[in-house]
Amino acid sequence: MQTTSNARRWAALPVLLAGAFMVVLDFFIVNVALPSMAADLEASASSLEWVVAGYGLTFAVFLIVAGRLGDDVGRRRVYAIGLGLFTLASLACGLAPSPATLVLARVAQGVAAAVVMPQVLSIIGVAYRGPDYVRALSVYGVVLGLAAVGGQLIGGALVESDVAGLGWRWCFLINVPIGLAALALTPVLVPESRAESRSRLDLAGAVLVAAGLVAILLPLIEGRAQGWPAWTWVSLAAAPFILAAFVLHQRALTRRGAAPLLDLGLFGQRGFSGGLATQLLLASAQAAFFVYLALYLQMGRGLPPLESGLVFTIVAVSYVAVSGPAPKLTERYGRAVIAAGGLCLAAGLGSLALAVAEVGVDGSLATFVPGLLLAGAGVGLCFTPLTAIVLGNVDPERAGAASGVLSTTQQVGYSLGVAITGVIFFGAGNDVARAFELSLIELAVLAAGVAVASRLLPGAGRAPRPQAPRPVGQEAAY
Repeated sequence: MQTTSNARRWAALPVLLAGAFMVVLDFFIVNVALPSMAADLEASASSLEWVVAGYGLTFAVFLIVAGRLGDDVGRRRVYAIGLGLFTLASLACGLAPSPATLVLARVAQGVAAAVVMPQVLSIIGVAYRGPDYVRALSVYGVVLGLAAVGGQLIGGALVESDVAGLGWRWCFLINVPIGLAALALTPVLVPESRAESRSRLDLAGAVLVAAGLVAILLPLIEGRAQGWPAWTWVSLAAAPFILAAFVLHQRALTRRGAAPLLDLGLFGQRGFSGGLATQLLLASAQAAFFVYLALYLQMGRGLPPLESGLVFTIVAVSYVAVSGPAPKLTERYGRAVIAAGGLCLAAGLGSLALAVAEVGVDGSLATFVPGLLLAGAGVGLCFTPLTAIVLGNVDPERAGAASGVLSTTQQVGYSLGVAITGVIFFGAGNDVARAFELSLIELAVLAAGVAVASRLLPGAGRAPRPQAPRPVGQEAAY
């Protein structure tokens, strides 16, 4: 009986990871498809940025709220709802007739992704204990990392195959059969769980944090194309005040004994705050690198989508090679692994900047191989170990909230990285090689910042194995 129960428990993991894989994949799969979208839909540069950043923005804004919904309504139920919405939004993206429709569908897809993602971590935390949780979390990290580094290859293959003349649309339509299959298996294999008590959802806090993020991202994405009008500067200046109002509102709720959207007590732990700073820098550098490398390869060098995607396999090879042993290294060396990853990523990006400066858009891509290998290894050394260190040093009763904040920070980093680097890349004129070179220099600085910020994380001997968050309510029912 116990063997059957264990088998069912592990059978749930692929269903959960299917949803998580699609969510992360869809941030990166579009990268090699952007030039095809631009040509087919006559999309502007800002529309292309919104296809990427709009997804990440709505993802980030709704993550914490969606996690709370799962606690109240039932995590499996909310996961299934999010999976269904994500599948529908993917269909809408694949059928979009115009840039505006595509951006709106991507925004809806980001909302659905936010509903899916926190349920995955929460259900894993309920269903697995001790060493099983460590194994499940390690598999989770590897799968998500592969979705990020492999998205470009998958996207390139789909665009290049051009089945039924749909081209780039397959980057979204491929989610439909996968989503439907996962949706059918969810009620059969995934356990249901929910919190014992319900609390009133902090809608005012959700509105404030959403407004603050939009106030930052909107001018960064639209400002360059519109010549930086006055409203962009007003928006950027207002953002800190909006976010400060959010913090004050959260403190007021805490003093009254109400349930705030964000547990500010988490930020009293240096390791957690340092982990968020490290995550923000890593996500910004990683996402922007993938997006603008794809644009350089296709817009600058004229590579077709599949060949462009194949370049990313070099990154994927080194990522896979180091991501396997990375958790064990983290147990022994702690934050030093993250620091090494940041420096490795910075070295890779710096090497690529030198290569671009030397060959422009015409020379051999062989000069890029060392930089690509270093960049992939750097991401692999940081991705899963960072999650393990941050969540492993949070009080168990706060682990669920901490994972939501960490995921939100990652998505904000993705959007910020694409938006800020877009100002540099698209602002450099028609010289794509020069634009990419300048972007790589900026990203190398961000990657070096990962190594610096990692000093705030626990050192060797103080980075315990992550423990499963203790559910407030029911155990997983099989």
